[in-house]
Amino acid sequence: MNLFPPRSRGRLLHRMLPALLLCAAALAGCGSRAAQSGEQVRFDGAVYRVVSVDLRHADLTLHWRDPDTGKPFADIDALREWGKRHGKVLRFAANAGIYDRKGAPLGLYVEDGKRLEPLNTAHGDPSAGNFSLRPNGVFLIDKQNHARVMSTSDYQTQRPDPRLATQSGPMLVIDGALNPHFIADSNSLKWRSGVCARSPDRVVFAISETPVNFHAFARLFRDRLGCRNALYLDGTISQFYDHGDYFGPPLFMTKPYAGMFAVFEDAARH
Repeated sequence: MNLFPPRSRGRLLHRMLPALLLCAAALAGCGSRAAQSGEQVRFDGAVYRVVSVDLRHADLTLHWRDPDTGKPFADIDALREWGKRHGKVLRFAANAGIYDRKGAPLGLYVEDGKRLEPLNTAHGDPSAGNFSLRPNGVFLIDKQNHARVMSTSDYQTQRPDPRLATQSGPMLVIDGALNPHFIADSNSLKWRSGVCARSPDRVVFAISETPVNFHAFARLFRDRLGCRNALYLDGTISQFYDHGDYFGPPLFMTKPYAGMFAVFEDAARH
């Protein structure tokens, strides 16, 4: 039985159209957040920002130089503005990997399948910097879009063919064990950021919102986030951008970056 005559049905649909459009927009927003979601995590007295990226629904990319100018992006704002010029909305960004004083990656760097810097296998003095606190490692996404974290020596032996890769160090968690160099009661407290692949299609980033030591940061990845292998990205200069907000140390403490992770969304879907 039809309760509404044709003319009434037309008026009803016209009145419902704005609500239907709002629902569609809300569903699109929910899809974006499901593909890449961030949350505040409290663990063992410290506060962290944790961002999870589902590679089945989000495209995680690496960016060093602006393709339009050839110059390094250097900061998240420049990357965001580049995205806007190309019809993209920046959803997430984080600085990635080690770099030298000239602003170039100091270890392996692969962007869009192209190796721009080779694997760094140098054995430095552990007191000279975090990268020399071995083992260091590589975060990569292969050409099947599967993510993993592996030690530099394993990368050198296995020779994967990544779509993107960045080298940093030290490894925080190695096959479920904390890096043996970490000291539980160390007084070396700094803002810290890191990454793991909880599964081949689930990448998890974390940044401390207060200074912590390596041991506490590594336990976050192993005991709270469930990561068997995790890699340290950077310290006091680290910064995350997540759906319009910045996380990590105060902005005045950050410095120009060499590479940055990013998740963009087409502006038409925004």
